[in-house]
Amino acid sequence: MVTCGLKLTHDGAVAVVENGRLRFSVELEKINNNPRYSSLENTAEIAGILRQNGCDLRDIDHFVLDGWGGFDQDALAIQPRLEIGPDFNYLTAENEGKPYRLEISQYREKKLEDSILNGHASGPLLIGDHSFRYTSYLHVTGHVMGTYATSPFAARGESAYILVWDGGMYPRLYYFDVSARQIENLGPIFLLIGNIYSIFAQHFGPFKVAGGFAKDNLSVAGKVMAYIALGEVRKELFPIFDDVYIKHYQTPMGFANVFAKEVIKRIDGTSYSDEDILRSFHQYLEELLVHKLVKKIQRNPRPYRNICLAGGCALNIKWNRRIRDTGFFEGVYVPPFPNDSGSAIGMACVGQLMHTGVYALDWSVYAGPEIADSEPAGNWEARPCTLKELALLLQESEEPVVFLNGRAELGPRALGNRSILASPFSPGMKDILNQVKKREPYRPVSPICLEAHAPDIFNPGTPDPYMLFDHLVRPEWSARIPAVCHLDGTARLQTVNHNDNPVVAELIEAFYALTGVPLLCNTSANHLGCGFFPDVHSATAWNKVNYVWCSGTLYRRKEMIPVWQLANASQSQMV
Repeated sequence: MVTCGLKLTHDGAVAVVENGRLRFSVELEKINNNPRYSSLENTAEIAGILRQNGCDLRDIDHFVLDGWGGFDQDALAIQPRLEIGPDFNYLTAENEGKPYRLEISQYREKKLEDSILNGHASGPLLIGDHSFRYTSYLHVTGHVMGTYATSPFAARGESAYILVWDGGMYPRLYYFDVSARQIENLGPIFLLIGNIYSIFAQHFGPFKVAGGFAKDNLSVAGKVMAYIALGEVRKELFPIFDDVYIKHYQTPMGFANVFAKEVIKRIDGTSYSDEDILRSFHQYLEELLVHKLVKKIQRNPRPYRNICLAGGCALNIKWNRRIRDTGFFEGVYVPPFPNDSGSAIGMACVGQLMHTGVYALDWSVYAGPEIADSEPAGNWEARPCTLKELALLLQESEEPVVFLNGRAELGPRALGNRSILASPFSPGMKDILNQVKKREPYRPVSPICLEAHAPDIFNPGTPDPYMLFDHLVRPEWSARIPAVCHLDGTARLQTVNHNDNPVVAELIEAFYALTGVPLLCNTSANHLGCGFFPDVHSATAWNKVNYVWCSGTLYRRKEMIPVWQLANASQSQMV
């Protein structure tokens, strides 16, 4: 059976699952340097995406669409394509320029007793000259199934809790029961929707917006998580946060701005820095999350104490590590696409479960688009280059290299196949990478490290192939690899081995043989505000580094830019 999962709103994507195996998942932002978070509005594009990945419309047995939107008209203000209905919503799409409406499920279940596996069957889905029936499931169902189905627990036939905390919903707890192949709904653990983190931040520091009314901004949360390393936790603010929450909470939508403004009133006249306020609020939410989560599970014990973390808030590596460090759970899993970039995969997994009963997915994180065929931009020369030769270049030149290899990784993190790699020895390398990418100086650069050596360098240094947990750099290593040390002594570690990515593992092994250090700097290779580079032409046209490596070929800029001038090159930028 072949199922095609579709996410048509932000983080639009097309995913195909065949007989329990993920064939591919293509996010719109990773095609043609599209803007980040791109939506899929023209459904005619689906045919081309399928075709480019070796699939035909006639191969698809079932189309499954992601649900979206709330239960009332409040959602319309931020969703111009959406019309709210009593039992399902209407999403505007177009097919080759002709607008039409799709009936879709909503964001989450209305009542605790509602099964999130109840789908809404409808049609037509128009793709060029073709018309298809489809089923739509709640948005939260995609998060639950995409996360559980890709987990080691599903692979082992074990049940698990799934915590979903998304930008537009409370943190809600579910339990996938393997024996019944059903999802139990255990309800919310507290009543703050996920976007309170980014909206609160937009009242302080460099994130402050004019007019004092912030909107959900998908790019803010990650920056805040880095920025708080500049501050200190002020525990005396916690009772203020508690009191404002208790006295002023009314409805979830809009409360984040009310909360921030009331907190500002309470601390008026004090000398708290914005950095301290944001770090304290981060810590407040972290402690609230861990305490309420553990209490909820203690009240709802189940045979397995595995947990999967899903939704946009599961990109918060510090919260993820805190949950893992409790020791309360037998296993903690976060997929590489916990945000909406994994919603199409989740929909395909729901379809697989409902039609075949199969709940586990055979998959690889490197299932995005292949590198598109292209020629380099002008002023570049090419030569064959082995991985050993590239390792020597990284060591001797101390310059960053755009590294393009195979299929793109799924989700928002660059995991080696669409990366900029560099030597970690110079404290200035982090500054160079941040400058050429036009990122703030407090932003970290991640290490990509051979899995077997990670515990020697990081604490805990446990396997982390998707860069989704916080690790401490061991003191004896911090001076050796300053480029990957964050301001608070942590690192957003990615581990790699020959099974995960043999090409990247071989490169790092060659670098290790030369230097005695089994890791490199790793940051994403993409234009400013866009998805990963899809081809060599994009990477060379960016023209901000001197070297691009792709599939055994090294491209070198004919007129070399001195590395100290990289930040000032007058070409398009990246983020």
